[in-house]
Amino acid sequence: MNNLLIVKNLEVAIKENKLLDNISFTLSEGSVVALVGHNGAGKSTLMKTIMGIQEKNDGEIIIDEKYNQDTNYLDYKKKIAFIPEEPLLMSELTAMQHFQLYGKSYQMEEDELKRRIERYVEGFELQGKLNEYPESLSKGMRQKVQTICAMLPDVPLLLIDEPFMGLDIYAVDYFEEILREKVACGTSILLTTHQIKRVKDLADHFILLQEGEIIHKGKIAEFETIKRRREE
Repeated sequence: MNNLLIVKNLEVAIKENKLLDNISFTLSEGSVVALVGHNGAGKSTLMKTIMGIQEKNDGEIIIDEKYNQDTNYLDYKKKIAFIPEEPLLMSELTAMQHFQLYGKSYQMEEDELKRRIERYVEGFELQGKLNEYPESLSKGMRQKVQTICAMLPDVPLLLIDEPFMGLDIYAVDYFEEILREKVACGTSILLTTHQIKRVKDLADHFILLQEGEIIHKGKIAEFETIKRRREE
């Protein structure tokens, strides 16, 4: 299988504080990789760096073997959708306007955009909330709006920071169903999680971070064995 994402010798530091140290890994087409580690391990920093939100000090990030973050940034960004741990919505836009903005940003066909909005709004039970502004929505509803935005376009790489945070049990089940559909169609997913048991049937590989370094990576089935070995 081709490498959809290549991260090579990635270094991120703020002044003297090194956040990521020599991070290298690949993500194959249609695979799901879970980033795991304690708070402060560097998971969210890595996600933000891949997105281009956090500036890197050194290293390369390449999508589809030809879109380099440094030299093809606009084309690179079009290949990614991102769900942050905390919703990042614009206060002046309604839920529907967020969906429309995302659709236009990814140059989606209007009929297909409308069809997907209708499907996801029904699945996440957001009917009646489309004309509401973020400040009038609960945190869970804001997370649903953010999630729908990222699900609308067909992109090869989906980044999710704590995928089930803030969602009710029904929304979690529905979201997982959509993710499986995306993967079946070839989407690659990189996600962070503190709930490895929740994603063990979704992810096929893991990367274990500690203090900004990769200390283990492998098949998800191996994770519990590694965890026990470290505790002995």
